[in-house]
Amino acid sequence: MASLELVGIAKHFGAIEALRGVDLRLESGEVLGLMGDNGAGKSTLVKIIAGNFPPSAGEIRIDGRPVQFHKPVDARREGIEIVYQDLALCDNMTAAENVFLGRELKRNWGFLKIVDYRAMYDRAAELFGELKSETRPRDLVRQMSGGQRQAVAIARTRLSEPDFVLMDEPTAAISVRQVAEVLDLIRRVRDAGHAVILISHRMPDVFAVCSRVAVLRRGTKVADKRIEDTSPEEVTGLITGAIASA
Repeated sequence: MASLELVGIAKHFGAIEALRGVDLRLESGEVLGLMGDNGAGKSTLVKIIAGNFPPSAGEIRIDGRPVQFHKPVDARREGIEIVYQDLALCDNMTAAENVFLGRELKRNWGFLKIVDYRAMYDRAAELFGELKSETRPRDLVRQMSGGQRQAVAIARTRLSEPDFVLMDEPTAAISVRQVAEVLDLIRRVRDAGHAVILISHRMPDVFAVCSRVAVLRRGTKVADKRIEDTSPEEVTGLITGAIASA
């Protein structure tokens, strides 16, 4: 089983201390909910894991081995993929083209290499089938629902068969029906053996799909508990500061 471990992670932006001594561990096949108020440091922590910027202090370990990420491609090589809150999709392109954006499949045509759209459509259809999504490879993204857009973003992460998938607020600003669809997608990613960090402010979503929940407050981790050992009321108290730590 693959493991991701953060040891003493800190991050400073000038005089601003965004993270202080955060320890965290994630194993294959589990979903960890990462919660906290605005400015708690959630997105900063995930961006460090994804290689967007380095920590000011602390260490990242993959299977016990220290690693350093200077850019996102370094994290991807270590089996880490991220689905950003804005999804980073191109509305004027098809689902398949978005899945393979920057990693297009090509075939030889004489002395040239041309994009192999048929292979891309076929592979994208397989990925959507595995996710049990109704998304079709040739559909334009601008015509899709929020749940379908999430399916495209998640399918894109699965191209490299990552060990760890980071998801930043995947159920924000979508309908109740689409929330259920996205939660099912997360369960399928988990059941395929991937580990997931789910950043969310939606308590029902975290308690529906996560096995553990970690809470950050003002850059410090104040709790890391199994879902069955806590409650929405306790997590809310930890987020707001009504409960100091747990």
